[in-house]
Amino acid sequence: MRPDDTHPMPADRLFRNQPVIALEARLSGCRNVRTLGVRPNFSDYSDAEADLIRQADKIYYPSTHYIDMFDAMGKKTFPSSHTYRFVQDKIKQTTLFQLLRVPTPRTRFFYGRRKAEKIRRHFDFPFVAKIPRGSALGRGVYLIRSPAELEAYCEMSRVAYIQEYLPADRDIRVVVIGDQVAHAYWRVGGPDEFRNNIEQGGAIQLDGVPAEAKALALDTARCCGWNDVGLDICFYAGRFYVLEANMKYGKQGFQKAGIDYSKLMEEMIRDGRI
Repeated sequence: MRPDDTHPMPADRLFRNQPVIALEARLSGCRNVRTLGVRPNFSDYSDAEADLIRQADKIYYPSTHYIDMFDAMGKKTFPSSHTYRFVQDKIKQTTLFQLLRVPTPRTRFFYGRRKAEKIRRHFDFPFVAKIPRGSALGRGVYLIRSPAELEAYCEMSRVAYIQEYLPADRDIRVVVIGDQVAHAYWRVGGPDEFRNNIEQGGAIQLDGVPAEAKALALDTARCCGWNDVGLDICFYAGRFYVLEANMKYGKQGFQKAGIDYSKLMEEMIRDGRI
């Protein structure tokens, strides 16, 4: 242990002597954070900005572009480099869930020109198909009901991500920040819509989120090594299932509950919780 680890600098001194630096705009509303932006060429930062980045004890929201470089330097970041490795990659997320025995719907990946045929050997209609990388906000998620819909999806996606369909009209979004549940709420699907995403017409309900769902989300985040994530959890046939992880989660649930997200993050940074 280094000497400075035994006597950490008080938070008030820390913020007087060393500005809190972020690159992505996530914390742009926080008064105790200086957001520099993400510039693909590091040489485009001014000399003063480059020095701030080099000297910062921790970089907040460093972006997928810079996370590996900061990790190689041994510089601390929030979110962690491990969290960034799973951003918008459902195949990696699901494989990690399976390795850790996180309860999830039955899911398989299929490759090759005859993947539609292989899928039908493992799944009965209807089932859920997703674009496995790069999709978010409920886009790239399809309920497949027929061979024609399956063929159309397979033409669209080189890798087929197929998940059993759990016919629930709502799910739970649990947001874990640091090592705590920051917020949790129900997302209720709109009329004739199997997706519960707010961006796809879902509604937010704040009451009665089961403690078991929050505990499952917190345990999943800890086991996966993720410290800033929105986990989607479904309750079906008497059991909770983790559907997927969202590292770029929306703030609508915070707004609905009257939680000032920027103020919350200011306080968590000030108190050393993140």
